[in-house]
Amino acid sequence: MEVKVTNRTRSLENPLRVNNCESFFCRLKGLMFRNSIEMDAGLLMVQGSESRANAAIHMFFVGMDLGVLWLDSSRKIVDKQLAKSWQPFYTPASPAKYILEIHPERLPEFELGDILNFE
Repeated sequence: MEVKVTNRTRSLENPLRVNNCESFFCRLKGLMFRNSIEMDAGLLMVQGSESRANAAIHMFFVGMDLGVLWLDSSRKIVDKQLAKSWQPFYTPASPAKYILEIHPERLPEFELGDILNFE
C-alpha cells in the first residue's frame, strides 16, 4: 500500500509517496538488493511500539545510501541519519515507532521535531 507523506511543520515542495511496510518480513528485507531509489519514493516501516532496539536498521545488501528518519508514535521526528550502504546498523537516539527510509538528497528537508502526516 502506498502512503503519501507530508510535513505538518514545514512545507515540502514534493510530498513523498512511500510503500507501507508493517510485517516482520517486509521490515527485515527493507530496501535490500536495491541499487537506487526515486527522489519522491521510500519505505515506511511501522513497529508495534516505540523502541530504540526494534527501530534499529541494517544496511547489508543495500546498494545505496539512504536518508533515514525515526519518528515516535505522535509522528514527530526524533532522529535522522544518513545511512551508508553496507554499514552494520543504525540505532535511533530516542525510541521510535516509525522508520522512514528516503532518497538521501531529501534528508535536509526534514528537521528534528518536525511532525509528519501519513495519508
